[in-house]
Amino acid sequence: MTTGYEYQSDFARKYVDEGRAEGRASEAARIVLTVLDARGISVSDEIRTRVSRCADVDQLETWVRRAVSVGTADELFD
Repeated sequence: MTTGYEYQSDFARKYVDEGRAEGRASEAARIVLTVLDARGISVSDEIRTRVSRCADVDQLETWVRRAVSVGTADELFD
């Protein structure tokens, strides 16, 4: 049985951790947009870009929770 490689240097760990954080933010942004789409809510290019470029996972999670109940995409940011 093999186990995952554990990076030993602080340098490598820093960049691996940053990559994981970027991946979490990207996934959360995708979820926000998917929820809005599933609910039939129109999303402008401006809002799609704002959500997609957001790197703050906590903010994105807030938007995910809002996406399930807003009437318009603009209401995500209220």
